Amino acid sequence: MLGYPDRMLNLENELKQIKNAGLYRKLVTMSSQSGPRMKIDNREVLMLSSNDYLGLCSHPRLKKQAQQALDKWGAGSGASRLISGNLAPFVELEHNLADFKQTEDALVFSTGYMANTGLLSALAGPTDVIFSDQLNHASIIDGCRLSRARIEVYSHRDVGVLESLLKKKGGPANRIIVTDGVFSMDGDIAPVPDLFELAQKYDAALVIDDAHSTGVLGKQGKGTLEYFNMCATPEITVMGTLGKALGCFGAFVAGSRNLKEFLINRSRSFIFTTALPASVVAAALEALEILEDEPQLRHNLHRNVSFMHQGLSRLGFETGSGRTHIVPLIIGAADTAVAMARHLLDEGLFIQAIRPPTVPEGSSRLRITVMATHTIEDLAKALDILSQAGKRFGII
Repeated sequence: MLGYPDRMLNLENELKQIKNAGLYRKLVTMSSQSGPRMKIDNREVLMLSSNDYLGLCSHPRLKKQAQQALDKWGAGSGASRLISGNLAPFVELEHNLADFKQTEDALVFSTGYMANTGLLSALAGPTDVIFSDQLNHASIIDGCRLSRARIEVYSHRDVGVLESLLKKKGGPANRIIVTDGVFSMDGDIAPVPDLFELAQKYDAALVIDDAHSTGVLGKQGKGTLEYFNMCATPEITVMGTLGKALGCFGAFVAGSRNLKEFLINRSRSFIFTTALPASVVAAALEALEILEDEPQLRHNLHRNVSFMHQGLSRLGFETGSGRTHIVPLIIGAADTAVAMARHLLDEGLFIQAIRPPTVPEGSSRLRITVMATHTIEDLAKALDILSQAGKRFGII
């Protein structure tokens, strides 16, 4: 225990510095299930910060399937799938995910973070090169670091800079281009056709993080490739999550059969973690069925996205170049973003302030996410409150 009190004092000082910089984060306890409206201390707020884009988290069909699987398979999975066995629902889910993403096969991971870190650290090593978009998600950044590969960061969505880096890095090393499909803090879409063309030209693999695209982009919600009318190829690997538009939990990597077998043998975040409960897997299977059965959910989402973007633009807010379900209200200073988010909560809007290191210095923002289950009346009310708050804080 020697030195423990001093260490605790250091933590207190660090926390003070975090608070003084306007970067302090804390958990907010909700007292209702996920939805367009939720409760905090029995007070209803309009939820504009959820990744439950299609409103499937509380869908009765998902809950029913999860309950039935809980009765049949139990509450947990026992261990990793290599240790205690591969429960039958995983086989069905991976088959259906591969069919959904139009790849040869798929492998389910316990979280999106684990999928990205496990994929990239398995695919690349010290002699390899990874070319990563400047605004890629933290899980991609950490996966690159864990791989111990040489990392070349290219300017956000800048294929010209990427090509100049690809030209310079020759040799026998494996080369991987990795990008978000929809960027989680800006809501813009990666130039995937251009990235694939460069990958072909310079003999590189392409990895797409489709976490915020799966279930949303494309005519059938299949993600970024469908959005661009592209087909999956062995040179393209897609990561997706089950915990956003699909309303469940977990993630997957979709690609070739050889890739799946390789990850089963080399991906540490797959090998050394307990598998998802079968109840979650059953819910994910049902979510894929709902994507096909209820296309109006996607239509409602796109209607709501257009309404929100048009309204914010009309009010004079800066929202970046993206036009997806992720809408960044650029504020600038971290303390202003925090203060505005706190004010909005008092007014009945739950919108999170996003600050460094999640976003670059000087670009703190309110990250608005639109759901299919919002009504137009919900969003009109939100715009009215945002308009008053924007004027109060000198944003518009």
